[in-house]
Amino acid sequence: MHDGTTRSAPLPVGGPDGAALLAGAHVTALRGVRTVDGELVDVEIDAGRVTSVAPAGRLPHLGDDTGRLDATGWLALPAACEPHAHLDKALTAARIPAGTGEDLVGAIERWREIAPHIDGADVLDRARAAVGRYVSRGITTVRTHVDAPAEGDPLRMLDALLTLREELAGSVTLQVCLLGGWHTPTEVFAEAAARGVDVLGGCPHLAPDPRAEITRVLDLAERTGLPVDLHADEQTALPDDGVLDVEALAREVIARGLTQRVTASHAVRLGSLPPDRLGPVVDLVARAGLGVVTLPITNLYLQGRDSTHLAPRGLTAVRALLDAGVPLAAGADNLRDPFNPAGSADPFETTSLLMTAAHLSAREALDAVTSGARTVLGLPAAGLSVGDRADLVLVPDVPFGDVLAGATLARVVVAGGRVVADTRVQTALALGPAAIPAAEAPQPDQLVR
Repeated sequence: MHDGTTRSAPLPVGGPDGAALLAGAHVTALRGVRTVDGELVDVEIDAGRVTSVAPAGRLPHLGDDTGRLDATGWLALPAACEPHAHLDKALTAARIPAGTGEDLVGAIERWREIAPHIDGADVLDRARAAVGRYVSRGITTVRTHVDAPAEGDPLRMLDALLTLREELAGSVTLQVCLLGGWHTPTEVFAEAAARGVDVLGGCPHLAPDPRAEITRVLDLAERTGLPVDLHADEQTALPDDGVLDVEALAREVIARGLTQRVTASHAVRLGSLPPDRLGPVVDLVARAGLGVVTLPITNLYLQGRDSTHLAPRGLTAVRALLDAGVPLAAGADNLRDPFNPAGSADPFETTSLLMTAAHLSAREALDAVTSGARTVLGLPAAGLSVGDRADLVLVPDVPFGDVLAGATLARVVVAGGRVVADTRVQTALALGPAAIPAAEAPQPDQLVR
């Protein structure tokens, strides 16, 4: 039966080498998009969430035609998270002398040399630029740590990132974590909480008394109700007393019965433990409900520099943690700064390293930058299931392994049902035998002598 109405065709997403015209568009449906499981589906989106999913061609058309996209030729993945960034430091690599690289201590020294000359406006400009890179590559959620410098206003960098958080609201989820040091007065933590910081953090492994620093941050967390994300065990060498930061943290969380989320970032020392020692520690971490963030590119850069052979990979014990059911997130950590002069702000750089250096499967690597990261950050699910937040990244429909290896550069990034970035790529190659232009080609009489 014909109802007498005329339906316009969905707007085509277009090809990966086409024009980037979708930024700012509100998406109400995706037609003919492929899922990570290989199915072709139609997806309806309303109020920023997925409302229905059905095999392609079987979903009845609802509502008007505005926002319907024909996604034929594209693969939809959950948008990625960067669970551990340092936007206050991002893009400062050019400000330090070029060298052969630094270990963790050296990078800290270089940062402390330039930090007194950095004001809030500087942080805000660089952070905006860095977020633009993250989003264009498929990241819609960023947790950033921010220092409280000893010189000048200790919260000037925090204020800049809180301003950015408000600017990005509705497009990018930005969580701001105060990265206080053992020298940071407790009053600064309290003031950060009053100004609206999202998470409390610290670096117990750099403190003269790591246990005391863990206790202090958890005391503050109990008073404020804020979650905690500590840089923990960011060395490959084991501590003199044999007690890891994550052990002390897990025991404190269990003893206090903390209900807010507590995260151990880096946890590099877990990767140095022999199996008989590792098992009980991982069990303790699981019982405490800790989340763990592994950061392959920065830790591969910083760790193992004093090794003469068999250098450690600088990663946490990702396999043991996954097998124990510990929520695992993965990110890039630093972006073009003293702690990592490289990095592309690309989640598929992280997935590639997880497969290469941590021997994860493709799906495990993807989960670490998507669903696992959202779990660690305390966020609701995003993806293509009904009820999920419509945070998606469309990539060309090529083999899944190519995507996670970073071989695809074209991306359409959707946050809450709105296109926040559209990147297309054109490539021209000339790989065959070089042809001599006709005007320059030798004539027959020139070839006879």
